[in-house]
Amino acid sequence: MHRKLVKEYVSQFLDYLTYQKRYSAHTISAYRNDLSSFSDYIQVFFEIDEVQLVTRRMISSFIADLAESGISSRSINRKLSSIQSFYSFLVKEGALESNPAKSIQRPKTSLHLPSVMRSDQIKQLFDPASFSDDFDGKRTFAILSVLYACGLRRDELINLKVSDIDFSSGQLKVLGKRNKERIIPIAGELIYVLNQYLNERNALSSSSPYLFLTAKGQKLYPSLVYDCVKNYLSKVTTMEKRSPHVLRHTFATHLLNEGANLQSIKELLGHASLATTQVYTHTSLEKLKDVYKHAHPRSKK
Repeated sequence: MHRKLVKEYVSQFLDYLTYQKRYSAHTISAYRNDLSSFSDYIQVFFEIDEVQLVTRRMISSFIADLAESGISSRSINRKLSSIQSFYSFLVKEGALESNPAKSIQRPKTSLHLPSVMRSDQIKQLFDPASFSDDFDGKRTFAILSVLYACGLRRDELINLKVSDIDFSSGQLKVLGKRNKERIIPIAGELIYVLNQYLNERNALSSSSPYLFLTAKGQKLYPSLVYDCVKNYLSKVTTMEKRSPHVLRHTFATHLLNEGANLQSIKELLGHASLATTQVYTHTSLEKLKDVYKHAHPRSKK
């Protein structure tokens, strides 16, 4: 059996995720960081470089040290998942006979409820008077509208193309994680907003296929979208989190509150598993508890 350094196999694994699994750059970066910290730990504390010499005890030691350092259970579980996926790849490639990380117990995580805006805050957010009547204002209004009306991730929004909009049928084609395509219905109000923005966009005379552009006619970059959303959400909410993902969470929760079923929301969000979507039922339950607490005559007794 050919022996390689841990970092050599990590590089091979990342190439596999990039070119065969087609994972996003963000996901690849997370795997790289997790596996880099793991390989550094093994080398420093156990003076081991070869992947075949790493044992279950060494991996457990790494996980235990993370817990003792105060890292959240959610982050630890993500790192462990990265390690387990890495070793599953090595078994598949024939570099190892078994996965030493397979049976390591995960630390329990507390339920993390997503940050969600209230309906009155959404109404205030989309007050037309808050937006300038020029390219920047109409682009910002359109970005916020698409994020809330379609529940898109930031990268999905950035990669939208003009050709992805079917105005006649009222549909938006979205390329999600792992290049999985989904179709999202868009209402007349959003179609109007997009047309208003496109009138300004087309005046740039850009040949770019992308829907949302900078003032120079270039494709949007992640920090621009984040800063844009944070700036406008800061005007209507004091929540700690004010990112594009808050609008995605709000989209899902408001749909659920209005009677949409979980399976439909799962398809609209592009979730691979219904279990991921079920977090929104907890959000709605918290809302019901709050309504009961403030409205029921015996709730305070």
